[in-house]
Amino acid sequence: MIRTEEMLLNMGPQHPSTHGVFRIILKIDGETIIEAKPVIGYLHRGTEKLAEDLQYTQIIPYTDRLDYISAMTNNYVLCHAVETMMGLEIPDRAEYLRVIAMELGRIVSHLVSWGTYLLDLGATTPFLYAFREREAIINLINELCGARLTFNYMRVGGVKWDAPEGWIEKVRDFIPYMREQLAGYHDLVSGNEIFLSRVKGVGKYTKEEAIQYSLSGPTLRCTGVKWDLRKDEPYSIYNRFDFDVVTRETGDCLSRYEVRLEEIEQSLRIVEQAVEQFPAEGEILAKVPKIIKAPKGEAFVRIESPRGEIGCYIASDGKKEPYRLKFRRPSFYNLQILPKLLKGENIANLIAILGAIDIVLGEVDG
Repeated sequence: MIRTEEMLLNMGPQHPSTHGVFRIILKIDGETIIEAKPVIGYLHRGTEKLAEDLQYTQIIPYTDRLDYISAMTNNYVLCHAVETMMGLEIPDRAEYLRVIAMELGRIVSHLVSWGTYLLDLGATTPFLYAFREREAIINLINELCGARLTFNYMRVGGVKWDAPEGWIEKVRDFIPYMREQLAGYHDLVSGNEIFLSRVKGVGKYTKEEAIQYSLSGPTLRCTGVKWDLRKDEPYSIYNRFDFDVVTRETGDCLSRYEVRLEEIEQSLRIVEQAVEQFPAEGEILAKVPKIIKAPKGEAFVRIESPRGEIGCYIASDGKKEPYRLKFRRPSFYNLQILPKLLKGENIANLIAILGAIDIVLGEVDG
């Protein structure tokens, strides 16, 4: 009779194969995972507590460091919360710049997810292609705000700078190029037998389980739940654009992959409409006082980030700093289902399952 023993195995904390400084304590029997315990906090920055001693505009650079792959949406959700409390009306030109910047950021995020996910599974070429297209977008964003990763571009009431001359035309020219590359991604990867064998039917859960675990974004929509805050609770000027909410039905790693790639096309549709509707002139900042003070009270707003629903709660006592600030971070919530998905799985599927959730540890740890 063969006698086996359970073994405790630490995966991490290291960066390349865990999408951030992240650790999983695994209890394994042979190659089967009996139990998986995520350990977080290695990247904790204390953003919410630090914000209590910062003026509202000073908090914006801290939001960049949460989901640093898609920092524009983090910038926006804070500004949107303060603007909601102050009852500000944002100039049209500023809103169009915000939407273009956020959707370009969404494409960047999904490109990084696509490239790193395939790298996790052993394919090098897609990673290089993804970062080639990412570089083109980052160059556009750099022209807009002078930064490549942590942008600090949004302001309460609008944006920091107007688009430079010829920038909108460059964005317009990028759209057909990106569509061509997106078709190439599908030709290269989406029908590949090796790739499909690694992700099809792996890491599967139902729509009921997704809702139970408070999942959002592609991790929710991959189960057939048609929920996108840009459509269902429109903010900014998203109600002016025609685009589809992408869903799949199977809830496995492959469906999450497909949702993200198709969302790139939907973001391109939004950007295409935004550059066509872009106002020829106008203000980029509402009339706001030099020192911003949110009125006494509280507000909660939520928007659709590339990873799901990101929310910002502010409690104000009328001062120039918030009394309390709290972010609802989608990566943190989406990660909660990982132990369930890993239980009983072969250890070889661990990275495929983790990578398909698409977490950013700065957002998990806060």
